Amino acid sequence: MKIPTALTIAGSDSGGGAGIQADLKTFLALGVHGTSAISALTAQNTTGVSAVHDVPPEFVAEQIKQVAIDFEVASAKTGMLSNAAVVEAVADALARYEVPNIVVDPVFVSKNHDRLLSEDGVDAIAEKLFPLATVVTPNLEEASGFSGMDVHGLHQMREAARFLHDMGPRYVLVKGGHLAEDAVDVLFDGGGFLELRAPRHPSRNTHGTGCTLSAAIAAFLARGLPVPEAVEGAKAYVTGAIANGLDVGKGFGPTNHGWQSSMAGGATSG
Repeated sequence: MKIPTALTIAGSDSGGGAGIQADLKTFLALGVHGTSAISALTAQNTTGVSAVHDVPPEFVAEQIKQVAIDFEVASAKTGMLSNAAVVEAVADALARYEVPNIVVDPVFVSKNHDRLLSEDGVDAIAEKLFPLATVVTPNLEEASGFSGMDVHGLHQMREAARFLHDMGPRYVLVKGGHLAEDAVDVLFDGGGFLELRAPRHPSRNTHGTGCTLSAAIAAFLARGLPVPEAVEGAKAYVTGAIANGLDVGKGFGPTNHGWQSSMAGGATSG
């Protein structure tokens, strides 16, 4: 059976709700073969991150190389990259092996506000990865950090999307999951805007939402969907994963990556 292959380049979450673990679950759920390059190891659970161990940049690059020379990688996503040296190694490897359909999730902090990216890493992502990106997917805090604006509503989301688009990505998706009203995301292609709306679900089990969304976009791109359709499909998938979030752990539980099979009669959701 031949299926598309996607690559995630991100940190490992020992609690299983975000990072590499969330990405691989998402790839499986959406019908693509998942490969990975681990950029950092985190000791964490649903209540927070207690320790981070950065993977050496050259080893991150070697993981990407071994995937790229063997598999026909149809898309890739980046998540937690820790520091500038890792960002540069990732950007160089993605360019060298001409990996298509790159989704950049510029992770700053965890759900529990633990810092996951150094200050020099912020600049490196903007300079090295944004120009390679098919889509970048900042949340409100990340959009504020990259643009220097106070992004807290739809108007500011649009302005930040314009600003970030000038840094080189083909599309910018500013995520509005932290808005007070419905969850509204803004997609900008340099010419026009597309607003994607979904009802807000009153669940605290939202750990890994950003990772899951960017992985879902990468999965749909690997399957050949155009960017707007890939983003719409990913939004629908994540909305269902949040609505059926898993009530595990003592803090923010994870979204339910297998919610579609669960609804068909598999494991029950929380």
